[in-house]
Amino acid sequence: MALLEVIVMFGSALSAVTAAILYLGRTPVRAVQSTEPEVPGLSFLFDGVDLEHASPQAEIAMRREPGVTDWQALKAGLSSRFPGLPDADDIQSVETLTLQAARSDDGAVLRLHREAGMTRVEIEDQVSADPNAKHAIQSLESELKNLRLAATAAPYPIWLADETGSITWRNAAYGTLEKAAKGIDADDASPIFQFDPDDLTGKSSVRAPVQMDGNGTTEWYSVTATQAGKASAFHAVDINAVIQAEVAQRNFVQTLAKTFAQLSIGLAIFDRNCQLALFNPALVDLTSLPAEFLSGRPDMLSFFDRLRDNRVMPEPKNYGSWRQEISEMINAASHGSYHETWTLDTGHTYRVSGRPHPDGAIAFLIEDITAEISLTRNFRAELELGQSLMDTFEDALVVFSSAGVLTFCNAAYREMWKLDPDNSFADVTIVDCLQAWQDQCKPDPAWGDMRDFVMKVGERAPWEAEVQHKNTGAIRAQISPIVSGATVIRFSELVGQPVAADPAPS
Repeated sequence: MALLEVIVMFGSALSAVTAAILYLGRTPVRAVQSTEPEVPGLSFLFDGVDLEHASPQAEIAMRREPGVTDWQALKAGLSSRFPGLPDADDIQSVETLTLQAARSDDGAVLRLHREAGMTRVEIEDQVSADPNAKHAIQSLESELKNLRLAATAAPYPIWLADETGSITWRNAAYGTLEKAAKGIDADDASPIFQFDPDDLTGKSSVRAPVQMDGNGTTEWYSVTATQAGKASAFHAVDINAVIQAEVAQRNFVQTLAKTFAQLSIGLAIFDRNCQLALFNPALVDLTSLPAEFLSGRPDMLSFFDRLRDNRVMPEPKNYGSWRQEISEMINAASHGSYHETWTLDTGHTYRVSGRPHPDGAIAFLIEDITAEISLTRNFRAELELGQSLMDTFEDALVVFSSAGVLTFCNAAYREMWKLDPDNSFADVTIVDCLQAWQDQCKPDPAWGDMRDFVMKVGERAPWEAEVQHKNTGAIRAQISPIVSGATVIRFSELVGQPVAADPAPS
C-alpha cells in the first residue's frame, strides 16, 4: 500500500509540474526596460570635407550632387532644418557648435565638435520615431516654409492656374496689382494679365499689358509660364522701364530719320557685316541708285560697283586694281581718314568722306559741292583778272586791311620797293612796310601819319604826301580809305624832279 501511495503522489507532482510548464509557455515574459529612454539620432564623422563614417541611414540626409564634396552635400541637406553650418573652409577653425532646429516645434539639436583632428556632427532628437524619417519630414517642412515665404513675399506677381485657366493661388504682389487694376470688388478668378496662352511654350515669355483702373494708365509685364502637371505657374516681371526706353529709342530713331531725310548730304551707313543698314533720300538723288537696290541691303563692294556703273565715281585708271582700291578706301574709312573729292564726267563734283561708327559700322557722306567749286573757280578767276588788271598800272598800289595787314599789291609796287609779300610766311603789316620804305627814302613825318591813318577807326578823308626816294627822286603818295576799313596807298614817281641833296651837316 505504501508503494501505491508513493506512485500516486509522484504522478500528481509530475502532472502539476507539466501543467505549470504549459502555463508559463503561454504567458509572455516581459523584458526589463532601461530606466533611461533611448535617444534616436544621426551621426557623421568627417576628415576634413570627406565623410569617414555615418550612422545607419544617415547618408540619406545628405543631398549629393555631381561635383560637390561630402561636407557640401551635408550642408545642403541640413541647411533648411539647421541654418548656420560653417562652410568647408571654416571647418578646421570651429571647435564646438550647437544649433537648434529652425522651427519652434522641432526639438532636435545639432552638435558639432572636433575630436582627434576630425569633425563629428550629431543630431539628437527626443522623438522615438525613425530619426532619418523625422529629419526628412522636418527638412521638407522647413524647406516648404521657406519656399512659401519666398513666393508670397516676392516683389513681382506669381500665381498658379489650373488647366481651365482659373487662378488657384496668388502671392501678395499679385493681390496688390489686382486691387490697383480691378478694384476691391473684382472677380478673383479672372486673370488681370491679357495674353494668349498659346504664345507661352515651355519657359518662353510674353509681354502682357495691365490696365490700371485708377489712373487709366497701362503697365507692362513680362510673363513666364512653367508647366507643373495639369497646372501652370506664372511669373510676371515689371518691364515698364524697358518699354519706356524702347519708346524713347524709337522716337529718337524717328527723329534722326526725319533729320536725315531733310539733309542735302547723302548718307550711307554700313553695319559691321559691311551691309547697307541706313540711307537717306539725298543718297538716292545724288547717286541715282534705285531705292529697291538700296533697300536690299547691298554690301560695300556691290554698292561702289553700282556707283561706278552709274558714273558717280571717277573711272579707275586700272580696272584690275579696282577691288584693291575699294578695299583701301574701306580701310581708310574705318579709321576716319578717308576724304576725297570726286570730279565726275557729268560736270558734278562730290566731296566724299568715310567715318567709323560704334560696333564696327562705317558711314559714308556724299556732298554735292559743284556750286561751291564753281563759285571758288569764278572767284579765283576774278582775282586773277583783277590782279592782271592792276599789274598793268604804272603806279605802285598796295592795300592794307583795317587791322593793318597787307592784302594786295601790284607788280609796280614790287618793282618800286623791291618787295614780294607773297614769299613771306607771316603776314606783312603796315609797320613792316614802313620800315622798308623808310630805309629807301629820306626821313619824313608823313610815314608816321600813314601808319596812324591805316590803323585809324572811323571816318577818314583821303590825303597825299610827297616823299624823297634816295635813288629815284620825289614820289607822291596818295592815301585813300576804301570799303571795310581798308586803305589803299598809291605811289607815283614825279618825273623831271631831281633827287634832292642831303642837307649839309651843321
